[in-house]
Amino acid sequence: MQALTFKRGVHPPDGKALSAEKPIQVILPKENSELFYPMSQHIGAPCEPLVAVGDHVKVGQKIAESPAFMSSPIFASVSGEVVDIRPMLVPGGATVKSIVVKNDGKMEEIEGLNQGRDYTTMSNEEILAAIKDAGVVGLGGAGFPTHVKLNPPKDTPIDHILINAAECEPYLTCDYRLMLEEPERIVKGLQIMLKLHPGAKGVIGIEMNKPKAIESMTKACEGIDNISVQPLVTKFPQGSEKHLIYAITKREVKSGALPASAGCIVDNVDTVVAIERAICKGRPLMRRIVTVSGNGIKNPGNYKIRIGMTLRDLVDAIGGFNEENPPVKLIAGGPMMGPTLYTLDVASVKTTSGLLCFTKEEAFIPEERNCIRCGKCVDHCPMGLMPFMLNALALKGDGEGFVKHHGLDCIECGSCSYECPAKRQLAQSIRATKKIEAGKKAAAAAAARAKAEAEAKAKAEKN
Repeated sequence: MQALTFKRGVHPPDGKALSAEKPIQVILPKENSELFYPMSQHIGAPCEPLVAVGDHVKVGQKIAESPAFMSSPIFASVSGEVVDIRPMLVPGGATVKSIVVKNDGKMEEIEGLNQGRDYTTMSNEEILAAIKDAGVVGLGGAGFPTHVKLNPPKDTPIDHILINAAECEPYLTCDYRLMLEEPERIVKGLQIMLKLHPGAKGVIGIEMNKPKAIESMTKACEGIDNISVQPLVTKFPQGSEKHLIYAITKREVKSGALPASAGCIVDNVDTVVAIERAICKGRPLMRRIVTVSGNGIKNPGNYKIRIGMTLRDLVDAIGGFNEENPPVKLIAGGPMMGPTLYTLDVASVKTTSGLLCFTKEEAFIPEERNCIRCGKCVDHCPMGLMPFMLNALALKGDGEGFVKHHGLDCIECGSCSYECPAKRQLAQSIRATKKIEAGKKAAAAAAARAKAEAEAKAKAEKN
């Protein structure tokens, strides 16, 4: 079968050999360790605590939620006492109100946990409610609430459900291991999604640098007419929603639009397993598979941890840093898009996919020089933007020009910075300006809504 792909992009060294052949190992939090549960681990409204300091919680207990549709509840992944509710640093760099639970080591579970259901006997409404109640969000990094993604407007028919199994970020191998170790669960999760959209076909997109995963998933799909495996060219950012859609369907998602507008839903491999666990096992999202890699860590590998563990506790549990060649840079996620950490005292959250421990040699970044107008950033930008111009506008503080030249369409993949021979910090400046301008746009929209509501209220009172 021909390998498909998208326009432009880059092909950095994948660095996956350090952990690709390491089976997933379970790491449980130590007794008396503290776990932190930030109230915002997803796109949408943050949660509010349902527990108070001094409360005893059990595994699987819902400890935070929001009444908003665009949100996702949070569950205790250990049993123990709530010892504090305070701000805590999360991998993205923000400080978020968090529930602190001291693990008693007993792992007592709430009543009713592990009561799975037969999805074939459930209505679509029941399936969506169960996914929402289990706190399932996109585990590929964005954290979009899955019950929202699977329930597009009724006038938006879905004919493709695409599973992002590309894992195009260098070093990360947690999805790869899932495809080797639990392929049947991935297929079952996809079948649940297809029940919600019976006219759709499921396609699992896997890059060609993962032949064992292609073989494993192809075997698991045998005899299932509406699910297939599609090989993809090994290229970054192949796993981006818009680019995966284009690669497989040749459809383009318009600026500002969601994948559903192109008749597609895209979900990550581990998200699909979380759906299967929620429906068939009756377990909410409480665990996360994390790749820990880089030459600065003693034991690179793939580890199944409880959400809420600090990254420091994870590193300690797997043997610590490489003492002969310690890391000088820590990255949460992959090297192309993951944020740099200045401390390991951060909570693992639903979207924590990796921890990279780079030595001085791995972390080396050449000195930034003047742009030479070579156009390589344009040639490789998967969104077809002009990164050199956006960088210049960002440095001048020209937000209006930045938006005019489609800066908000940047997916922050870092392809421009990777290819730039002058090593301009293109992605960094664009990301920072995008955050500012997106905030202004959101504030303007909120002000417009408030004004419309006030006018409507005044009109109603007048009548």
